[in-house]
Amino acid sequence: MIAFIVDDDAGIRWVLSRVLKEEGLEVFEAGTLQEAKSALDHTTPDLIFLDVYLPDGNGMKLLQSGIFEMPVILLTAESTFDHAAEAYRAGAMEYLPKPFDLDEVRQLIKRVQKPKPELPVHESVESVVPENKSLLLGRSPAMQQLFRTIGRVATSDLTVLITGESGTGKELVASELHERSFRHDAPFVPINTAAIPADLLESELFGYEKGAFTGADKMHRGRFEQADGGTLFLDEIGDMPAALQAKLLRVLEMGVVQRVGSSEDRKVNVRLLAATHQDLRKKMDAGLFREDLYYRLNVIPVHIPALRDRRDDIPELAEHLLNKSCNEMNLTPQILLDDSIELLQRYEWRGNVRELKNVMQRLAVLTPGATITVSDVALALGHGRSKNQDEVLPEAIRQCIQRYVDQSGYSTPTMVYRYLMKHVEPVLLEMVLQLCKGNQLKASEMLGLNRNTVRKLLKEYQLDANLFK
Repeated sequence: MIAFIVDDDAGIRWVLSRVLKEEGLEVFEAGTLQEAKSALDHTTPDLIFLDVYLPDGNGMKLLQSGIFEMPVILLTAESTFDHAAEAYRAGAMEYLPKPFDLDEVRQLIKRVQKPKPELPVHESVESVVPENKSLLLGRSPAMQQLFRTIGRVATSDLTVLITGESGTGKELVASELHERSFRHDAPFVPINTAAIPADLLESELFGYEKGAFTGADKMHRGRFEQADGGTLFLDEIGDMPAALQAKLLRVLEMGVVQRVGSSEDRKVNVRLLAATHQDLRKKMDAGLFREDLYYRLNVIPVHIPALRDRRDDIPELAEHLLNKSCNEMNLTPQILLDDSIELLQRYEWRGNVRELKNVMQRLAVLTPGATITVSDVALALGHGRSKNQDEVLPEAIRQCIQRYVDQSGYSTPTMVYRYLMKHVEPVLLEMVLQLCKGNQLKASEMLGLNRNTVRKLLKEYQLDANLFK
């Protein structure tokens, strides 16, 4: 076998060349795209290692041009989800973030000897690396593996089962899978099956005819029909009642739905993504989840690691969320000091990325200075308690409001009360729901508000208490 290394870093070329020769490959090297093109006129390699950023051009764009007929492995220092997804869409066999594991290089060589069929590239999808707006960030091995899996399956129509603890970002992964698929212009319809009472879930999923039951004064298209041509995301699938599991299985097998009160089958073309924080195998063994449905859903398993299992990613995530919170609330960007980041990395994060997001919002609003100290973080996490605690919160609020007024410059701020409530209330509600594990009655008591008032606020800010359970 012949391998071709295209990278402007002589050190990278030397390391790769050494490993490839140890595996019995003949190796050619190039430091620029021009050198690579010239060499390809005289040599036909079996495998190419191609750097993305080269002195005279972009390796990704060269790959997209279709010049290569052999497997290509992209080398990149940008180990983000967007980069991984774009690499696979461009036709890469694999992408390796720098610094890479040499054992992984050896495994890739073995894969080339027994190549797998690649997913087709859809010509109508423009290959452009979008701005990274999501919380799918991280350089940890677990996240890199997640990026690879998503990148490979996004352009397929395969059913995906997303697992992970609450707050890890399962709906975010589902949304990314939809946005990267050929269905991205069609609807993405998410539904939390645990948030809807069992007696209403059937009509919500499959729809109903007028007069099907008391109160059905008009026909209603269910979520499957709403998602026709696009993607349906069933969150917390483990809580689905047994009777509906059988009906869902029929949809997956036949591709048809039947509205409540109707005997007519309606064809639907939907890609199904499902998610759960539960162990479906244990539920299956206990007779609470259908075995045949499990295997229909678990075509492609995608597991999102807990935040505490990828602590090295916390600094990048925390800074991203802090900057995002400051931008959304028109606050001056703040800086996390090294010791405050270390405290964030030691914390257990039972609420995962969702909890980290809440803490960063809290720090953005309540931290009086331009830097966030370890004391600020301890207070936000509930670890620190000042002797003059009754004075700390009013002072922090006063300084926060003063910062907002100062940033208004010479213009006079308007609608200040509603502006502040709009940003404080959702943060406060999320924090209390986190502490009460989604129990609205306990949350009402902690807030000192009527339960109906809390429900109205949750609806206003589009907060789902079930997500905090």
